Amino acid sequence: MAVIVTFEFSGAGQELYDTVIERVTDGRGFTEFADLPNTGLISHAAGPVDGGFRVTEVWESVEALEHHAKTFGPILEELGHADVQPTIIPAHNVVVR
Repeated sequence: MAVIVTFEFSGAGQELYDTVIERVTDGRGFTEFADLPNTGLISHAAGPVDGGFRVTEVWESVEALEHHAKTFGPILEELGHADVQPTIIPAHNVVVR
C-alpha cells in the first residue's frame, strides 16, 4: 500500500536539503527518480515553510521507504538531524502526471 511521508526540518533550510540530495545521489543531483539509489518513490516535493523546510513524498510501500531510509538516515544523523521523525499516513489515492 502506498504511503505519504512528510519530513519537517525545524530550523533548517534549503542548504540541508541540497546537502542530503548531493550525498544520496553521489553528486548527480535529483531531477528524476533514476537519480536515486533505491526504487519505490512515486512523488517528491520539497520547499521552505515557516521556521524550516518540508519534504513530502509518496512511496509505493513502507518497506520501500524503510529501504531508502538506510541510505539517507545515516546522512541525516551525520548532519545533526537524526531526531527528525516523519509523519507517515496511508495513501487513499495517488494521481501522478
